[in-house]
Amino acid sequence: QVQLAESGGGLVQAGGSLRLSCAASGSIFSINAMGWYRQVSGKQRELVAKITSVGSTNYADSVKGRFTISRDNAKNTVYLQMNSLKPEDTAVYYCNVVAVAGLVYNAMDYWGKGTLVTVSS
Repeated sequence: QVQLAESGGGLVQAGGSLRLSCAASGSIFSINAMGWYRQVSGKQRELVAKITSVGSTNYADSVKGRFTISRDNAKNTVYLQMNSLKPEDTAVYYCNVVAVAGLVYNAMDYWGKGTLVTVSS
């Protein structure tokens, strides 16, 4: 019911910047929160940043002041601007959307396939 197309991952040197994008499409009635999570092999997936439909944001302590999440409601797209990247930011980043879609009347979580961000020292 909801497809998520992520883009923007890649290799960057420490101190550099990347911008991730995630566009949601499908039989979407409404989108509540949109966000980004990340996962390192062998570890649990963790929240990086989240933004609600009215623009309230929440960040992991480790990225506060360096990452900025934003969304374009008209395009059903969420962005993650990542500045001052550190090697410890290396992970697969997953887009998450909480939406009401298709014939499901309750909001559900939808996940992207993930995009790899590698920060070299």
